[in-house]
Amino acid sequence: MPPRQALWLALVLALMLALPFAFSALPQQSDFPAHLARYRVMLEGTTDPALAHWYQFHWHLGGNLGVDLLMRVLGPVLGLEPAARLIGAAIPVLTGLGLIAVERTLRSRVGLGSVLAMAAVWSPAMALGFANFCLSLALALVAFAGWIKLEARPWRAALFLPAACAVWLCHMAGWGVLAVLVGGYELSRKGVLRGALACWPLLLPLVPVLAAGNAGGISYGGGLIGYKIGIWLKALRVHDAGLDMLLPLVLLSAVYLAERSGRLDRRLGWGALGLVLASLLLPRHLSGGDYADYRLTAVALMVLALAIDWRAPRAILFAATFATLARVVPIALAWHGEAQQLETILSVLDQVPQGARVAGAVDAPEAPWALNPFEHVPCYATVRRGALVNAHFVGNSFNLMELRGASAGFADPSQRIIVPQGARPDLAEFAPAKSADYLWYIGDAEPQSLPAGARLVVRVPGSMLLKLASPVPAN
Repeated sequence: MPPRQALWLALVLALMLALPFAFSALPQQSDFPAHLARYRVMLEGTTDPALAHWYQFHWHLGGNLGVDLLMRVLGPVLGLEPAARLIGAAIPVLTGLGLIAVERTLRSRVGLGSVLAMAAVWSPAMALGFANFCLSLALALVAFAGWIKLEARPWRAALFLPAACAVWLCHMAGWGVLAVLVGGYELSRKGVLRGALACWPLLLPLVPVLAAGNAGGISYGGGLIGYKIGIWLKALRVHDAGLDMLLPLVLLSAVYLAERSGRLDRRLGWGALGLVLASLLLPRHLSGGDYADYRLTAVALMVLALAIDWRAPRAILFAATFATLARVVPIALAWHGEAQQLETILSVLDQVPQGARVAGAVDAPEAPWALNPFEHVPCYATVRRGALVNAHFVGNSFNLMELRGASAGFADPSQRIIVPQGARPDLAEFAPAKSADYLWYIGDAEPQSLPAGARLVVRVPGSMLLKLASPVPAN
């Protein structure tokens, strides 16, 4: 395929990575409602009486601020939900463009590598809504392309001192990916020692990282070997187990064939190997963040695919686009149906008074493959009604929002009711309900019991709102 046609094909494919957002007025990323609530507190927490009563927002320097900073600028201009949705849609597109930029910079063309790599953009991290990490990953790819492009420039080091800090400011893990990519590139060309020394312009974020020490803690959890195997078996887990497990096999098979035929680019291959090792060696919980290791499995697959250096014939290049389309289109269709269901669920908020205390309870059956998009839906009570809710991310160094007057444990993951598949949740002793005015249950299974004295306010398919009797007064 002529280089210009291949480029246009890749650009169109990158734009199609935003399809799920085009099919859904309410993004179905699990963490999106929690982020949206935090953005509202950030933007309106001092002017809205209900928010000011229950929440406080404190800016502090850290490696997890990417979308928060963008929302601080765009939120007042576009509105809260439109701005968050626009940024969310832009992130997968920017990631695809970053892949194109890396391949064009390395090889002066677009080939099979970037087209196949786009199939891994919709990772579990993207589907769960790890917004700051996904933004930092996109910027890391763009920065890596810039590192290669500016190799002969004497001022590259001066530029990358702040550039590395910008990627770290979005999310610390994205900065780590950038360092591994640059390290692998330099190692392949200069050897271990000289390659490591060449990476010094990326090291400035080490100052705040070391200053923070072990804030947030480190934890590997139990069953380490089984867990590490699991994160690779579920490297691209989103909706359909068959498709989600087939895609990594397709990518790895293509990488294997490229290696056998001498078409694997070592300048990316070493970085991909470094990401694989990082996913195996890093703990699950690091500096207050979850899945520090799991989020790297899809990135490693993406970089491995990008390492394929082949100016493929037109038919093969078009066929490779189906790997991405087979990924994105089912996600978009699933989002469309889930968004319609969510609109119905959110209708119960019309019955919630402004500033009420709401205990969210989300039915989370054990061991389903599909990620649950509704785990943080109770946070919409904060977005729409200024309510105090128990589904927010609080309590560690990664989070900028704090709760006022909430009882101990009134935060994520207290909203999740883990029950065996097919079982009915028992809400009689649901702890967050003891210090709330309302219980908002979200799930298809009918609860087997409710808190004593609870009165049904409204029921819709998949949700019910209960007025609770004699809650504990707020602190």
